Amino acid sequence: MARIRAFAQPSEVAEPFELLRAGIVFHARGLVNAKAIQHNLDWVWPYWVERQFNPASRSFVPRAFSFSHINLTHRNWTAVGMPDVAVYPIVDPRGLVTPLHDGWSLDFWIVTESRKRLLPSKLEDDAVTQSLELGDELQVRTHCQSEGTELELGTRMVGEVGKPPMVCTNVRAMAKEDGWLVVAVRPYNPEGVQFIQRIALDSSGRAFRVNGEATVDLGEVPISLRMAHYAEGDVYLNLPGDSDQREIACGTGMATAAALFRIHAGQARELGVTVSLERDLGHTVTSTRSWAEALRGTASLEIGDARMKFLYDAAMRTVLLLSADELVPGPYTYRRFWFRDACLMLAPMLALGLSSAADRIIGTFAPRQTAAGYFLSQEGEWDSNGQVLWIVARQCALSHRPPEAGIDRALRKAVRWLAKKRLAKDDPAGTRGLLPPGFSAEHLGPNDYYYWDDFWAWGGLKEMAKQWRRHCNYEAADEAEKLAEEFAANINRSIESIPERRSKGAIPAAPGRRMDAGAIGSMVADYPLQLYPHGAPRVMGTLDWLLDHCFHGGGFFQEMIHSGINAYLTLDLAQTLLRAGDPRFIGLIRRVAELASPTGQWPEAIHPGTHGGCMGDGQHGWAAAEWLMMIRNCFVREEENHLVIGSGILPEWLGGRVSFGPTLTPWGRVSVRLEGKHLEIDGDWHERPPHVIVAVPGYHSITANGGQSVFSLEAL
Repeated sequence: MARIRAFAQPSEVAEPFELLRAGIVFHARGLVNAKAIQHNLDWVWPYWVERQFNPASRSFVPRAFSFSHINLTHRNWTAVGMPDVAVYPIVDPRGLVTPLHDGWSLDFWIVTESRKRLLPSKLEDDAVTQSLELGDELQVRTHCQSEGTELELGTRMVGEVGKPPMVCTNVRAMAKEDGWLVVAVRPYNPEGVQFIQRIALDSSGRAFRVNGEATVDLGEVPISLRMAHYAEGDVYLNLPGDSDQREIACGTGMATAAALFRIHAGQARELGVTVSLERDLGHTVTSTRSWAEALRGTASLEIGDARMKFLYDAAMRTVLLLSADELVPGPYTYRRFWFRDACLMLAPMLALGLSSAADRIIGTFAPRQTAAGYFLSQEGEWDSNGQVLWIVARQCALSHRPPEAGIDRALRKAVRWLAKKRLAKDDPAGTRGLLPPGFSAEHLGPNDYYYWDDFWAWGGLKEMAKQWRRHCNYEAADEAEKLAEEFAANINRSIESIPERRSKGAIPAAPGRRMDAGAIGSMVADYPLQLYPHGAPRVMGTLDWLLDHCFHGGGFFQEMIHSGINAYLTLDLAQTLLRAGDPRFIGLIRRVAELASPTGQWPEAIHPGTHGGCMGDGQHGWAAAEWLMMIRNCFVREEENHLVIGSGILPEWLGGRVSFGPTLTPWGRVSVRLEGKHLEIDGDWHERPPHVIVAVPGYHSITANGGQSVFSLEAL
């Protein structure tokens, strides 16, 4: 352990206990997977297992000395849900439905009389299509076909006033010969094994009760039932079989069951399967808003590019879905609160019309603060105080309101905590006035004196000082402003002290580090904090180094922990390029769009070979939030004392009608419409209109000193 610690700077917290606990649970399942999967490969396993354990697949991962067997190649899933309901059933890329959080799953198969079998998880990619429908309900549609058989699945959450929501899968099956549609209860999910001890058919003959925690209503009585415990193998191995069972118990926790429904050749067979969610609901939900109601007043995007628009609309729903209760960065693996993810997801919520939900979530921050003034989501990470100061400053700036009394008191304590936490000595060199070394869940490397933490402190203090001054809280403003200036001086002195052979004219992750992928953390100084003027030499030097050394397949490849292409960090770099007027931002936006899943989601990190998820949650809220902010800033971007309009509008969007808004800015609410060479700004300003620069690519820029709302563009 001493040898391991030698790779990091001495720190008061070697690694947050919360992460250790989560990691133990995560790898505990990996150990179960190691015991359960590799010598039972005649079972039907979820898609990631069928690929990752197949030596003929590019997703194959040798197991050899692996400590645990976990999903490293296809961490992809899509949550279906309803606004205001903090329950997230997920669907994997082959239609496998996991109704309960970290629970067992339902799969759907076809078996014919001649023993042809359609098993979605085993099909090749060209035999399966999947999409997300964004109508009155979020619905994942999965279509599979193989050897004259065809299966279509539509999974969504449904709810009626006065009744708890349920997850529902509509199934449509066809085959060229007689056979059976199979509804299978499976002891696993997209992370691996999840135990089923008991499955029982209820008295109606049309519903399973699984582990006593949920009811699987089959919609009608099946023609036959098959069940198996672990010693008998997978129920799949004896289909269609010849003996009915109504109940099974398995001490190993690997019980399986299959309900069979007759299919006649050439005739469509339809079925509606619902699963109760009482375990996760915790209480009865009697009413919810519709998606249309929940999205009313939010910023809308109108462009001719259907894919880009779909990704924007899907991202808006992802952020809204994940903010139903406390704000979480994912529906499954990351279904827990972090200040870091919350603050960055709150940014588009405040700007794009979800401010009431954002206000509610920010209202929960003060009770999460320690008595010392530390906004604690997990020990050993020192970025949270700066982030909370920054997001509350954004809330105040966009709403033109002072902070609520409770959060205001908490922010004052947070400022004092930052002042006390700074290092008093310059040991090691270049660290005086910085925050202590800490563990970085940004995956920047071992514990170190990360500029990421210090930039957040500087940016949060700077922005909150402005808001306190605007609302005449001069004492708080002076205190925060003075500390911000001290952080700025210490950070800049530290950066300038780094030898050129290590800094390369850029900003490493920490004072003692060479340039590496961790330097992505230092880019926060430009986006979103804007601590330096656009195009600042060291910022652009850092960006160019990252583009030259840390890109793979057109996106930022985070070598540390993630070991994959990161969508949201790629977009952060695109934001810096956009701010600098560098057209290279266009390629990054297009690439991130290409890397989205068919359902419009991004996992935290993307496998460079399979393009499936290789790290984190399969539907990452921070990635969705950065896509929203990217599109927003392409149309309406804020600088210190003016708005920049249209500077990120892509060439392929021009020609037809293009519009975006309304979005909130510190000056008021604004929408942008562009048709041909006619651009119109619709502003509802708090006071006087802001200074505006219209900078649509391919056209001469126009500067307006407030008040002008209609512009005629001239081509370059």
